[in-house]
Amino acid sequence: MIACLYSGGKDSTMALHKAAEAGDPAELLITMVPENDYSYMFHKPNVRFTEMQAEAMGIRHVFASTPGEKEEELGDLEAALKRQGVTKLITGATASEYQKSRIAAICSRLSITMISPLWKIEPLSELEELASKYDAIITRVAAEGFGTDMLGERIDEDMIARLVRLNERYGTHLLFEGGEAESFVLDAPMFSKRIVVDEAERRISGSVGDYAITKAHLAPK
Repeated sequence: MIACLYSGGKDSTMALHKAAEAGDPAELLITMVPENDYSYMFHKPNVRFTEMQAEAMGIRHVFASTPGEKEEELGDLEAALKRQGVTKLITGATASEYQKSRIAAICSRLSITMISPLWKIEPLSELEELASKYDAIITRVAAEGFGTDMLGERIDEDMIARLVRLNERYGTHLLFEGGEAESFVLDAPMFSKRIVVDEAERRISGSVGDYAITKAHLAPK
């Protein structure tokens, strides 16, 4: 069973595309749902809509819950992989040694082959591919310089230029590996339909801003 650890964001979506191109198409999407808003391992904003993304790609999908507590959440992931009989796991890891090393350790224990097509990818290369082939929006901002006006905005050439300026001024990571932001994919090459956001709320709490999708539907491309 080839599975993808899927958050609905830019990295996991692009990773499953690249894995499919390399001959490892995902048969299952596993979305971890943390109760904790600030999980060390798993993305939370808008994860319930990963079910809609899975439908758009025609891939089976399951949710697995976790309290989201540091280190303990790894056991919840391991249990989910065991339940599903996973033999290969696609991840969207790009630069975080913390995340990759822990998932790799689980895969080693379970004799699962870990596939990380984006590992150490050149950030601008990924962003430019996103801008040209995907419709990915920013759904959380949580770093100095990342304004709430970015919420719900598409990662396009203008946004890339802005991210480059933020990187130069504040040292933020272009792919948000420091937790600067989160994203959600509305359309991608493997989607047979696109996701249309009908209703969303901008929620601001201190230095963190969220773009919470409350209603969406699939539409023809």
